[in-house]
Amino acid sequence: VQLQACGGGLVQPGGSLRLSCAASGSIVSIKDMGWYRQAPGKQRELAAVITRGGITTYATSVKGRFTISRDNAKNTVYLQMNSLKPEDTAVYYCNTVPAIYSYWGQGTQVTVSS
Repeated sequence: VQLQACGGGLVQPGGSLRLSCAASGSIVSIKDMGWYRQAPGKQRELAAVITRGGITTYATSVKGRFTISRDNAKNTVYLQMNSLKPEDTAVYYCNTVPAIYSYWGQGTQVTVSS
């Protein structure tokens, strides 16, 4: 299985981005999926989760600003990020929850800066 995250970029504080994660297999519909992020010098953290049943949970730091969703037919998970802050700067990855080591991809860089 390969998970390819894309959609990152440079955005000003207060701006928005939408990340996508396409899976090579049909795991999106049968696994709990999450968006993780790793800021420079920090450990990777789980930012958002969507269960097989569609229940979503968020880290306190992103709650109310980020929205995770998925399209089972497209085997794709999304992360809509609004009201971005400089502290959201990180490499963003998708993976199952809990994460499977071999599924880690390269991630996509999000930089929030003026």
